[in-house]
Amino acid sequence: MGMALPVGGGIGGLVLLLLFSALTGQSPIDIINSSNPDNTTATSGVRDDDPQAEFVSVVLADTEETWTEIFARQGATYLPPTLVLFTDATQSACGVGQSAMGPFYCPSDRQVYLDLSFFRDLETRFGAPGDFAQAYVVAHEVGHHVQTATGVSSRVASSRQSGSEREANALSVRQELQADCYAGVWGHYAARRGLLEPGDAEEGLQAAAAIGDDRLQQQSQGRVAPESFTHGSSEQRVFWLRRGLDSGQVEACDTFAQGSRQTHASAAIS
Repeated sequence: MGMALPVGGGIGGLVLLLLFSALTGQSPIDIINSSNPDNTTATSGVRDDDPQAEFVSVVLADTEETWTEIFARQGATYLPPTLVLFTDATQSACGVGQSAMGPFYCPSDRQVYLDLSFFRDLETRFGAPGDFAQAYVVAHEVGHHVQTATGVSSRVASSRQSGSEREANALSVRQELQADCYAGVWGHYAARRGLLEPGDAEEGLQAAAAIGDDRLQQQSQGRVAPESFTHGSSEQRVFWLRRGLDSGQVEACDTFAQGSRQTHASAAIS
């Protein structure tokens, strides 16, 4: 089982972990990994004692707590992803990852890649501050790992190859919205464990709205082109994150179902 964030301070309960670290002289990342050797964090150009690196590692450990429980109920074993923290650029099995790309998940090596500078952008550029906003970003990428483990990612990739660019984009939107919903499922379980404070969920919803395709396109090019969406509009992203938060049910996250609300995509996976 993964190590949950300490109860008693919401997502801010990280402070208790850091206090324990100070008393024992152990790095928080080492504490997490000693409790759960399968949950690993690799760094490239990031200090081991970086507070944000420690926070992200704790969130990753808590997502494992949730997904291990969910998979176990289905008689399956959850194998967590590796988190790779980097600065500027890094090599992945999916190619070179750069800071400008934002956080991403590579299904080929089953690793989550994150440049911590994105969190500064999330607050200053996108206007979405707060610990839970950052936690949502991590949980979204873990959602892609869940899609890989359950075969969704491979089916999407296969379907995208046989369709038009517009159909491929529509499938990408459905996949991204499902990852948002899965992030919400984790948030639901985190709240049940007493790890969220009042207002935390709103931080995540604000972050989802801030990085919708329509808002980003309006900011960068002054117009919105829905046919080129790859992640979903602000409204869609908020809808599916909230759906996961409210339900806590993986079954509620079927963005690929025909007629599924708030997807606005015609393509479906066979």
